[in-house]
Amino acid sequence: MMKLKIKIIISLLLIAFPVVSSKAQELNDYLKIAAENNPELQSAYTSFEAALQQSPQVASLPDPTLTLSAFGRMVETRLGAQEARFSFTQMFPWFGTLKTKRDAANLLAEARFQEYLAKRANLFFEVKKAYAELFAIQQSILLKEKNMDILDSYRELSLSKFRSGSSKMVDVVRVDIKRDEALTEIAIEEEQLESLKRRFNLLLNRNKEASVGIQDTLVLDEQLQPELMNTEQAFNEHPELAKFDKEREAYEHRAKTAQKSGLPNIGIGLDYAIISERTDMNPPGNGQDVIMPMVSVTLPIFRKKYKAAEKEAVLMQEAAIKNKEATKNQLQSDLEAALYDLVKAKKQLNLYKRQIESSVQANKLLVSAFSNDDGDFEEILEMNQDILLFKIQQLEALKTGFTAEAKMEYLSAKTQNYDETK
Repeated sequence: MMKLKIKIIISLLLIAFPVVSSKAQELNDYLKIAAENNPELQSAYTSFEAALQQSPQVASLPDPTLTLSAFGRMVETRLGAQEARFSFTQMFPWFGTLKTKRDAANLLAEARFQEYLAKRANLFFEVKKAYAELFAIQQSILLKEKNMDILDSYRELSLSKFRSGSSKMVDVVRVDIKRDEALTEIAIEEEQLESLKRRFNLLLNRNKEASVGIQDTLVLDEQLQPELMNTEQAFNEHPELAKFDKEREAYEHRAKTAQKSGLPNIGIGLDYAIISERTDMNPPGNGQDVIMPMVSVTLPIFRKKYKAAEKEAVLMQEAAIKNKEATKNQLQSDLEAALYDLVKAKKQLNLYKRQIESSVQANKLLVSAFSNDDGDFEEILEMNQDILLFKIQQLEALKTGFTAEAKMEYLSAKTQNYDETK
């Protein structure tokens, strides 16, 4: 009987304080895989690279024009007949126009890069959130498997007491009911764990049947003090906000471009005519080819398109400002929610720790009393169920706290660069 009591106490200690292993793959490894493989993130970076190609397109001079004229019937001049004429013209936009176009294109490319950074930060949050789900389910399964050992010990104890005539067979039946319930819960959670692993692998864009290693513990940042955080300043450098700043600056340059586009363009050209020699007479310069410099100016008299382009740029600036304001409000709202979740999780973790320690001590006393024919076996089962419930709630609180910290990292743009290819 003493050996059986020792076995039960050891099982209680195991469920109260699970063993930590360091063999599982680190979370940072998965973040790196996600940064390298996720197709949505790759698409965002490709869009940024494509936007970089706009600058050389808009900042280049228009192509020059070369015209060749050949006369079917020669045009006579005093110096001879014209055989052919070549015209070359290069147009130049108003001073500073190309620079404003280039600056606008570069700023829009920077906006696409900030969009990429925002997507990467959100991807890291999603990976951490999914990983926390995996951790909670796996640890819940382990807890319930260890609880099965405790229930087996209780069954052995109640059966021994029944055989000695100091207990009822109903106590054994109660344990069997709890064991059957636990086995069903374990089977359901194992299916859920496999489903979560497949979804996790899809998030990493790899084979959904690939092995997923999970750490045996998650650690909250004890140095993080949510109540001391300034939610107004926390995400000033968030890429979602920086993106709208770059867009606003880009449209400022587009407005300047629209103004300059309404000014004349200047063209510089050269005409070259081939003249054949006259045979009937020999005037001075007989047969001399003609070279004629030219200057042309466009006349932007149709003003509606220029005014519309400038107005469009001004409206897009206003849209970027409003988008930034709306996004900042949403980020602040999300941060407030994450702060609340983190504070709540830390308080719950402390509460459940105290409850588990007290419940384990109480259950030891109940088992000892029942072994000495002075206790209620049903109370033992209820207390054991309470311990298991507290441990599962502790896991949920840890998962919530870890997810809240990950959300705060995303919102404050404090994500590490796990993508070594960029």
